[in-house]
Amino acid sequence: MEVIFLGTGTSTGVPYINCPCDVCQSTDSKDKRLRSSVLVSVDTKEILIDCGPDFRQQAIVNDISTISAVLLTHEHFDHVTGIDDLRAYGEVEIYAEERVCQSLKRTIPYCFGEIKYPGVPLISLHEIDEMPFDLHNTEIVPIRIWHHKLPILGFRIGAFAYLTDISGIDDKEYEKLQNLDVLVVDALRLKPHFSHFTLEQAISFAEKTNAKEVYFTHISHQLGKHDEIQSLLPHNMMLAYDGLKITI
Repeated sequence: MEVIFLGTGTSTGVPYINCPCDVCQSTDSKDKRLRSSVLVSVDTKEILIDCGPDFRQQAIVNDISTISAVLLTHEHFDHVTGIDDLRAYGEVEIYAEERVCQSLKRTIPYCFGEIKYPGVPLISLHEIDEMPFDLHNTEIVPIRIWHHKLPILGFRIGAFAYLTDISGIDDKEYEKLQNLDVLVVDALRLKPHFSHFTLEQAISFAEKTNAKEVYFTHISHQLGKHDEIQSLLPHNMMLAYDGLKITI
């Protein structure tokens, strides 16, 4: 399995528009963050998790030629507004909760009409819940997490788990996070936030899972410079950065 971090930034990306802070003015490429998304290559499939407003740029930069399916964590715009650009990939299956599917039908209705305008994305929606499901012979395990009061999903594929936009998780879900080789988890900033883990909370959560390696994502400019924060982390925990590739 290979995972490419297409984007590791929060909803505003980094740099933040018109921000004079040291992070936003940094010349280090690791401090440039598009909106969060990963591409998972497993069992001859290319599975995209979330498809935000930077997807077109991410697809070009990373030379993404095939997408087998898309998993959506939730319906917030920084996770779904790149869906229109999926038109380049022919018929694409999207897996999401019923609430998220209904949101897509409202925001991009032209993709779901009986008579489709020529050139629109060819999307097949598949409603999922918290139960594991088979994606063409690859098991996907949804993980229920909380984004403030909004119930959203993370996903486990094999020994890899991806949990973004998390501020809480029920105890029973920890059972789905045992024996992980790699955990990817939200770490927005240092100061508390009502709907995202802080770095301290993300570290504490990761330690409870006993994952072998941990990568932090959905990072804002308020976290600090990449290299400075990385130097403070435990040996098996890393700040992800755009373009990072890992093999599991």
